[in-house]
Amino acid sequence: MARPKEQSVRRGEIVAAAQRAIVARGLAGLRIKDVAQEAGLSPGAVSYYYRDFEDLLADVHQDAVDRFYWQRLRAIEAITEPAGQLVALVRGGVANGPDDETCLVLYELHVHAARNRTHAVLMTALYDREVSLYRQVLRALPLDPGTADTVAANAVALEDGYGLHIAGRNPHVPPKQARERILAYLTAATGADLKG
Repeated sequence: MARPKEQSVRRGEIVAAAQRAIVARGLAGLRIKDVAQEAGLSPGAVSYYYRDFEDLLADVHQDAVDRFYWQRLRAIEAITEPAGQLVALVRGGVANGPDDETCLVLYELHVHAARNRTHAVLMTALYDREVSLYRQVLRALPLDPGTADTVAANAVALEDGYGLHIAGRNPHVPPKQARERILAYLTAATGADLKG
């Protein structure tokens, strides 16, 4: 049996391999052997660390949620003015293209939320965390709290909507244009001068 530290490292490697497998193959029909092939392991080795495939998918989802959130939080912490923070949030919240690994993994697993409580909880947690980032920045502007909350929720919904089109390779929704449109909404809603 592997030591706890080794187990943690190996599980992290398997989670990363599962994310790559989801990007390459999609979630529908994904099997342990696909993850094992991506990880350079035998299916038995993957099953040793993850006896239940759903546990692996839950860890993949949790990892993607955490990375997406913390990347955005660090981006706004590096900027002092709210306008710049809003621009950073939009840049970090929209997929860079149809091959953006983290966003593709999130979209694939969010669809799984309709049939799985664990994934539903993770999707909701990410939404709440993203809204809280926007709310934190928007409340530094001269907006009443109710308006800030509404604008924050709308900004996240716009990111998600445009992101689905980007992930779906809709040629009419390039990432740059999606970001510009979200920034245009935020400018109209807040009166802030947002240069993306």
